[in-house]
Amino acid sequence: MSRARLAPQDWTDAALRALVEGGVGAVRVDALARGLGVTRGSFYWHFTDRDALLKAALEQWEREATAGVIEELDGIGDPAERLERLIRGAFDNEAVPGLQPALMAHADHPVVMPVLHRVTAQRIGYIAALYRELGLPPAAARRRAVIAYTTYLGWLDLRRGPADTVPEVMPAGEAAAIIDDIVTMLLADLPGPGAERPQ
Repeated sequence: MSRARLAPQDWTDAALRALVEGGVGAVRVDALARGLGVTRGSFYWHFTDRDALLKAALEQWEREATAGVIEELDGIGDPAERLERLIRGAFDNEAVPGLQPALMAHADHPVVMPVLHRVTAQRIGYIAALYRELGLPPAAARRRAVIAYTTYLGWLDLRRGPADTVPEVMPAGEAAAIIDDIVTMLLADLPGPGAERPQ
């Protein structure tokens, strides 16, 4: 693949795959260039340095796996349906499989930290807003959102573990039935849209 045909997203996609496979340390220009079949010079056509690539890759993930998902869900009028679709989509279909746990493992990295902070805040904030629309008061909505997001992170960690330890979370296991149960639990006991919400 020549430099003329190689787009910045080719590099950011490769960087995200490297993050999954080996963490931040695996995002190395030489290794990525070899994998893409180009020279290091091709990298510098698009990025000033490795940190610029890492930042661009993480911002791509942020746009696609958070902002893009929220934008798509906002087209659904019913907040209960929005929340159910969000839960099912998140638990059943990772944008970049294994990336979230890999990033959590490097949460203190100076390039990873601000993006992970924004993504976490935006996701929990969005979930809490849905719970408020469904009648929960602000503090209870926030708590339920944190529980939902914690459950999601635990699910992703289990999927990265040994498949024989918790086979139920694997796509070939009982994942669909467990996701149904998660949806039921996270949508349980909600007053419903327009309910009185005590402050």
